[in-house]
Amino acid sequence: MTSATIDVLRYAAFTSDRNGGNPAGVVLDAGLLEADQMLAVAARVGYSETAFITARDDRRRRFGLRYFSPLAEVPFCGHATVATSVALAERIGPGDLVFDTPGGEIPVKTVADDGVVRATLTSVPTRTRPARDGEVDEALAALRWEHADLDPALPPHVAFAGNDHLVLACVSRSRLADLAYDFDGLADVMRRHGWTTVHLVWRESPDVFHARDPFPVGGVVEDAATGAAAAAFGGYLRDLGLVRAPACVTIKQGEDMGRPSRLLVEVDPLDPRVRVTGQAIPLA
Repeated sequence: MTSATIDVLRYAAFTSDRNGGNPAGVVLDAGLLEADQMLAVAARVGYSETAFITARDDRRRRFGLRYFSPLAEVPFCGHATVATSVALAERIGPGDLVFDTPGGEIPVKTVADDGVVRATLTSVPTRTRPARDGEVDEALAALRWEHADLDPALPPHVAFAGNDHLVLACVSRSRLADLAYDFDGLADVMRRHGWTTVHLVWRESPDVFHARDPFPVGGVVEDAATGAAAAAFGGYLRDLGLVRAPACVTIKQGEDMGRPSRLLVEVDPLDPRVRVTGQAIPLA
């Protein structure tokens, strides 16, 4: 079996519009594929992530799931999880699902609403730590940003929800919109520190944020919607005390790419996990 003969479904996640969201590939039957074959499929598809179901138990609704970018495997990917959940719900019916991923167990609840399936994933327990000065300096240099571009009310952190993301909050929407970074330079910084994305955010209001996620380590300039980073960011908000009661935060992403996405992030100060909700629709 070659990568060209493997059936790949294509979905746009975190949107109800085929012109929005983050495209993901989904392979529903990858139990016989080796890692190099999955990587070859992901490279051929060219999306930021392609998800592969490597084990299936439809009766228990439990599945093994792996994720590959065009360049490497990643432990967890939110938008590809949402896409896979919707693809399964369309075939075996909506309801609860459980995915065993390299990043940990991910429960997902799917519901159908007017013909569109919505999925809510629950992350592994999140954690954050302040970013070290050297880490921030290196990232800013590759982004071609200055320290003055950062919002002092939202300090740089490395946040985890299955994989690590550097969180940098900028002081203005115009700064976020102007993203012309050193692709190879940032990829090198991210590989050395083990970051999956750099989660760049601007706070519109206490419960609305705009985000962009460079992903050069995956061979992609930018993600249009990053569910894993959204979950990690929810943990960041909780750990910094910016969410003091159960709350739902909206993350707007992909607008500067022309693929607007909406991610709903539920944070409970008493729960180390974070829930991320979005729709997904098949792409022709």
